[in-house]
Amino acid sequence: MKADIGLIGLAVMGQNLVLNMNDHGFAVAVYNRSPDVTDSFLATAAAGRRTITGTKSLEALVASLARPRKIMLLIKAGAAVDDTISKLSPYLEAGDCIIDGGNSNFEDTVRRSRELSTRGLLFVGSGVSGGEEGARHGPSMMPGGDAAAWPLIRPIFEAITAKTASGEPCCAWMGPEGSGHFVKMVHNGIEYGDMELIAETYQLLRDAYSQEAGEMARTFSAWNRTELDSYLVEITAAILAAKDADGSPLVEKILDAAGQKGTGKWASQSALDAGIPLTLISEAVFARALSALVDERAAASAILKGPASTVPRQATPAALEDLRKALLAAKVVSYAQGFMLMREVGSERGWRLDHGAIARTWRGGCIIRSAFLDRIKEAFDRDADLACLLVDPYFAGLLADCQLSLRRVIALAAESGTPAPALSAALAFYDGYRCARLPANLLQAQRDYFGAHTYERVDRPRGEFHHTDWTGSGGSATSKAYNA
Repeated sequence: MKADIGLIGLAVMGQNLVLNMNDHGFAVAVYNRSPDVTDSFLATAAAGRRTITGTKSLEALVASLARPRKIMLLIKAGAAVDDTISKLSPYLEAGDCIIDGGNSNFEDTVRRSRELSTRGLLFVGSGVSGGEEGARHGPSMMPGGDAAAWPLIRPIFEAITAKTASGEPCCAWMGPEGSGHFVKMVHNGIEYGDMELIAETYQLLRDAYSQEAGEMARTFSAWNRTELDSYLVEITAAILAAKDADGSPLVEKILDAAGQKGTGKWASQSALDAGIPLTLISEAVFARALSALVDERAAASAILKGPASTVPRQATPAALEDLRKALLAAKVVSYAQGFMLMREVGSERGWRLDHGAIARTWRGGCIIRSAFLDRIKEAFDRDADLACLLVDPYFAGLLADCQLSLRRVIALAAESGTPAPALSAALAFYDGYRCARLPANLLQAQRDYFGAHTYERVDRPRGEFHHTDWTGSGGSATSKAYNA
């Protein structure tokens, strides 16, 4: 019997996806560049499963598959993907499909899709979120690429993904070329923002309110029964409750240097290219970079002084409610910025991204799954062309209710000397977005003064540019690179 799908790459995510597919009745052929990994997998996790087949070469993998062949790659992004495709594709024929399920840069996926289409091969770049547990029991999946591939892989993808409360699969076709990996990149950027906001709230509880880990665990657990109900808040409570071998909180034994794999950085770079203010997510990326300067920070802590000690603060119910509301408001801003980026890039590239479907896809299985994603889907159901989530009636009302708490929490951070870059970025964006007149008129005057970059006037039509000879000796020549 020929296998329904092949999978290359038997690290943890690959193995768990294979078992998930097999649980749902699909025969899977597997290949790993290290044959001993394949042998070990077949002898342990896949033992006794007759419809999981190991192969020792790419040629043998292809030969074991039913036509049209479907092969999923779960390997390291970058050169390894290109190398595997170049070695695999000679064994394939027109109509066969390659699926890259790793965290590839979406621009690489666009290039690969175009290259393979010239040879009649279908290419899909699919975001897969949920970590090890999600891969095994139901991830969120964000495929995009050659539309002819979707009918081939849809039965498998929809079977293995997580389901919403109403039974809908947390999987949807995103669009052409690199759209799937682009949406996954934005997902990961929001994930960076979410994690940083929770970390900043944890630091305020620990340093400004002197809460112990056990108390914080109970706080986050209680918050997870409110609008903050989410996977990341849930696991934060579990992490804070975990003990080391000596009975002390394990979290306090972990070095404060955060790693990153690049997707958050790619989101920030994409936002800069598109001119979208992805400020909160970018601050989260920079916060990880700052955390990596462990030795420099240790040296600086002995030299740079913060505010003098004040009267110890009490974590009163009112104070905790301010923190909860501040975290909720900032999370909404993070999601809002992510959807703004998808709106802009999707429009530029003609992808026609369905934001409501994306919110549903993230409702289960993925790392950023949270209760208010249902509210996000409802917002886009009301207005598919919504410019920003913040102006949707539900979210506008939520922010109106939470904004004073966010302001008080940021004031607390400033007064206590506790860094809160992402929380602060959330408020700065909220205030900037609701400001009918920003000080950019002065910026544009400065640009015109020193560089003759011209400006538009509030009393003249948009698109009409003016220049002032501010010094009386500049003349009438102007720069032609104005871009508002």
